[in-house]
Amino acid sequence: MSRHPALQPGRVAVVTGAASGIGLAAATRFAEMGLHVCLADLPSEALTQAAATVATAAPEGQPSVLTVPTDVSHIEQVQALRARVYERFGEVAVLMNNAGTAPGGGPWDHIDRWHRVLNVNLWGVVNGVQTFTPAMLAQKTPCAIVNTGSKQGITNPPGDTAYNVSKSAIKTLTEGLAHSLRNESGALITAHLLIPGSTFTGMTARGRTDKPAGAWTPDQVVDRLVAGIDAGDFYILCPDNDVTAEIDHRRMEWAVHDIIENRPALSRWHPDYAEAFARFLEKR
Repeated sequence: MSRHPALQPGRVAVVTGAASGIGLAAATRFAEMGLHVCLADLPSEALTQAAATVATAAPEGQPSVLTVPTDVSHIEQVQALRARVYERFGEVAVLMNNAGTAPGGGPWDHIDRWHRVLNVNLWGVVNGVQTFTPAMLAQKTPCAIVNTGSKQGITNPPGDTAYNVSKSAIKTLTEGLAHSLRNESGALITAHLLIPGSTFTGMTARGRTDKPAGAWTPDQVVDRLVAGIDAGDFYILCPDNDVTAEIDHRRMEWAVHDIIENRPALSRWHPDYAEAFARFLEKR
């Protein structure tokens, strides 16, 4: 498989949410591949340590790594991030809008957490796309934009409606981005929706230090991400150690059929449909 032209040594990757988890794994991998890397996250010791880790992985060391403390929920800070990257490196080949937070809240509770989750998870991605895409188009060079979604934004399991809403919106935004880029004359940018499965990160660990057997590591997710970008995949769907891609496909198909068959919303979790869903899954 040939390498995507955005993932070539000497080109530039910007990763938000880069202080830990999938963002740090992606930044490290890009550096190992010879890209210059800009790490963006909230100011913290974790961001400083992440930059040191990435610099160690980079063939050229510290000169190829830039750290810009950024709150992606504020477009002015994202615009300042863009300015710093272009001033230092002169281009952006890969934009990975990865910053995210949880938990949110249910339909009628935790309004403060709703605002935080939507401001970071959704508006952070909107701000990144709005700020960087015109500049990347103006370069007239092959590029890639990756937005980190979630399976929860597709099957919408009960428990954290706010988080699901944010990730559902990212799916819609990224689909629209991909379509618009395909129809933009002279555009050389591909768009990709990263859809992780169960992944052991600081956000999902919730205090535990041992990785659940069913979860993937961030490095495994990034393996799938790089392979997906190289293959030209838009939907980069990650399985995990418990759930295969085939099971994911069946769950998503069932969810769509709630509309087609006029079943109760989220019927997969409705007791009246438990046996029917089990039979449906067995037919895979």
